[in-house]
Amino acid sequence: MPPDFPPPPTFEPRLPTPFRREAELLSGLLPTLARSLDWPRVIDTASPWVQAVRDKPAPFWAMESLLREYPISSAEGLALMRLAEALLRVPDTETAIALTADQLGRAAFDSQAEGPHKMLATLSASAIGLSKKFLPDGHGEHGLIKRLGAQTVVAATVRAIQLLGRQFVLGRSIREAMNEAAQAREHQPGLRFSYDMLGEGARTEADARRYLAAYLNALDAIAAQRATGDPTTADGISIKLSALFSRYEELQRERVFAELLPRVWQLVERAARANLNLTIDAEESERLELSLDVLDSLAARIAGTHPQWRGFGLAVQAYQTRALDTVNEVARIARRHGLRFMVRLVKGAYWDGEVKRAQELGLPGYPVFTHKHHTDISYLACAQALLSHADVVYPQFATHNAGTIAAILQMARKANAPFEMQRLHGMGEGIYREVMKDPSVAVRVYAPVGEHRDLLAYLVRRLLENGANSSFVHQLADDEVHPDELLASPLVPSASPGLPLPANLYGAQRPNSKGADPTHRDERASFEAALASARPQPIALANVADIAPTMARLQHGQHPWTRTPLSARANTLRRAADMLEARLPEFCGLLVREAHKTLGDAIAEVREAVDFCRYYAEQAEERLAPQSLPGPTGESNELSLHGRGVFVCISPWNFPLAIFTGQVVAALVAGNCVAAKPAEQTPAVAQRMVALLHDAGVPRDTLALLHGPGETIGAGLVADERTAGVCFTGSTAVAKAINRALAAKDGPIVPLIAETGGINAMVVDSTALPEQVIDAVVQSAFRSAGQRCSALRLLCVHESVADPVIEMLRGAMAELTLGDPARLETDVGPVIDDEAFETLQRHIARLRREAMLIGETPLHSTLPRLVAPIAFELPRIADVKQEIFGPVLHVVRWRGAPEAVIAEVNALGYGLTLGLQTRIDGRAHQLADAAHIGNVYVNRNMIGAVVGVQPFGGEGLSGTGPKAGGPHYLYRFCAERTLTINTAAAGGNAALLAGLRN
Repeated sequence: MPPDFPPPPTFEPRLPTPFRREAELLSGLLPTLARSLDWPRVIDTASPWVQAVRDKPAPFWAMESLLREYPISSAEGLALMRLAEALLRVPDTETAIALTADQLGRAAFDSQAEGPHKMLATLSASAIGLSKKFLPDGHGEHGLIKRLGAQTVVAATVRAIQLLGRQFVLGRSIREAMNEAAQAREHQPGLRFSYDMLGEGARTEADARRYLAAYLNALDAIAAQRATGDPTTADGISIKLSALFSRYEELQRERVFAELLPRVWQLVERAARANLNLTIDAEESERLELSLDVLDSLAARIAGTHPQWRGFGLAVQAYQTRALDTVNEVARIARRHGLRFMVRLVKGAYWDGEVKRAQELGLPGYPVFTHKHHTDISYLACAQALLSHADVVYPQFATHNAGTIAAILQMARKANAPFEMQRLHGMGEGIYREVMKDPSVAVRVYAPVGEHRDLLAYLVRRLLENGANSSFVHQLADDEVHPDELLASPLVPSASPGLPLPANLYGAQRPNSKGADPTHRDERASFEAALASARPQPIALANVADIAPTMARLQHGQHPWTRTPLSARANTLRRAADMLEARLPEFCGLLVREAHKTLGDAIAEVREAVDFCRYYAEQAEERLAPQSLPGPTGESNELSLHGRGVFVCISPWNFPLAIFTGQVVAALVAGNCVAAKPAEQTPAVAQRMVALLHDAGVPRDTLALLHGPGETIGAGLVADERTAGVCFTGSTAVAKAINRALAAKDGPIVPLIAETGGINAMVVDSTALPEQVIDAVVQSAFRSAGQRCSALRLLCVHESVADPVIEMLRGAMAELTLGDPARLETDVGPVIDDEAFETLQRHIARLRREAMLIGETPLHSTLPRLVAPIAFELPRIADVKQEIFGPVLHVVRWRGAPEAVIAEVNALGYGLTLGLQTRIDGRAHQLADAAHIGNVYVNRNMIGAVVGVQPFGGEGLSGTGPKAGGPHYLYRFCAERTLTINTAAAGGNAALLAGLRN
């Protein structure tokens, strides 16, 4: 083990912000490229390659043929993709049959297709209707024959997918891959290989150590056959840092330097001693600066121990807006340490994930280019920069685009710089067959290595990336695309606006709330300052004697408020949203200090409150305006909605800003006055928000805050004769008590809008990807210390995959960080108060006696009220009898029909959210329909519902409906009135009579 690495570098940004506008970036790239590249020459060079590939295509099972036969945009292509992603990992026959029926049964394969496509066409003919024959209701007297037929279909489909997988994976082991590489070199001497040990990023320490062992074994195997020489000409390996450490994240940087770097150093030293090449693969954009810090620290150590080694490198993704800045920073690091790096330039993977993350977080822009040909421009600019850094960089250009290849050859020869081209194993073989006819062009194959069960996610990613209609590989297979069109110059900015910015996700009428990403170093300073200065101020307790005068004042203020034009009330909410958004760091600091939120959770909550203000403003103007209704001639009919009076809004401590704000502004915009009673634990957040609403224009006689115990202040407000409605979020017991109190009152019937929690379940079948399941489980069960009403309480896993899923869960829980929520690295902070802590401790003590412990997060902090995330296995679903509000997960294995599992979940009596993890589309819809649950989430986490996108609320005992943040919510705050006028009363219907005379 090497000595400790130096302390982590400072948090200062190495690169500019990733959120610069594409037009600005392109304006700096295009002039130089336009002057240096002769694009007609590019077309002249590449056109013969294209024609040769079309004249002599690759073998029948090659990617080009597959995409020509079944584009990913087609139902058949989608079915193949889904089967390729899931079928090989399904261990039980029943589920494999159901998955195959679900996918092949939805497609209509061409019976004239050849090769494996003909086989799949035959399979699909057998598979049509399998969902009816072999799902639970298909066990008749001929069930055995049907079952054998289904198994035959599944077995043949598995074999077809295995054949497809062979296109992308060079070998199941490093030895097998090296043998395949040797055979390939017999046909193409000089071909180089970079081996990549396939697999998802690590979720556990065991995963990380397994990947480390695989990398070390690969280096030893390559070294054993390695002759001395330049590492740039040798075979090597590619390593993924997120595979070597499960918490490879910017906010875990201390652990990255303490735990990850020593592992990477083992690989670096072994590669350096054998004079091989070792490349660090690219990661997502939020890890880019961290990757550069890791590179810098490793380079410093290499310079001191192996200064002559020239085999160390990394990959750069050209689709990132900071790609050119990254290239220049890598060259700067190399020069500073006197090294020469190998740099692989790729166009990039996971573009869709980068876009979705930016939208979900409400970021100022996208960290990637949103037009494909803009990525091509960036790629060429980065290639030019790499060639200009030839003194410290050996460029490696990974692309299957013939035009890009020809442009690079042109630039490289002009620069007289050494370089190599790269392609993925199983792709671009036809083009590179032609390119390699020039012996001066060196080519390396990026070669995945692993078992079939490990290739699934990789295989589907390749299919998605190259199956898109815009991809070069797809268009190459289409003879109708002329070479001049296929090879057209990308050096022109797109006239299309592309994707709307995250702020414009919901259209011009409702801006998406602005967010922030703490992983970006240039955004952290304001939040750190706010955390340092946040001090929740004591709030005066209201007395029971305060209730009557406050309610009287509000009742008096209701008349002028409800007569305020609807547009003015809506604009008041919009002003409040803008003001809150501008004070994001301040409110985040308050949420962290008073409610013990982590910074990420605090940012999300402020954004939700902003979204509530804007959404209800938009909905009010759209839905609460008076409506003219049809009727007989000579009569007008108008329906109008009005505030009911004074609404009592009682909010919880787990979302003291978002739920508080959502209740209050919904009532206000509908024309009500509001008496707001916040949770006893979090009054300062509520008080700050009330002050902001007053500053935004809500009259003081329209909104009042009364802080105090629920049994006195809350009960007194509910019982007050002026209360025209109650909006409550909290426990089921309190909701029932409020309901009884309202029912016992004389006078008008008072509506109750209630939302409570539930025993929220997630059902996992054997088609689900375990890594995705674990990500969803950990987020849903333990984020916010398990104190969300939507948090996962009950995990139901199919018995055939329960053991590995539970083992992965145990390992992932061990990697969580508990402690002070003001620290950026904290995943789980303390629970809200001593009462909650003691309740959880009693429940955990009982489970330790009555259930089987799965695992718990190590607790190293002495901070009060920390409850370590913990999971127990129970025999039956029915054994989970009550909701426990904290980071406690109950796990149950299931067998048989999944519908029976949903029936057992329904029998628990109340559930707010349900998660389904399955690749069987029909099953997901069937189970969602059968569930008596308010919100159902498929193949994702169960928390973080988005206002106006995922309206949130319970069903049955979990809520009275309608859903908060949905299009029907405001109606519950309104009273309806109709006005009918006999317009013909004075002398008859003049308009009708005039029409008759004409």
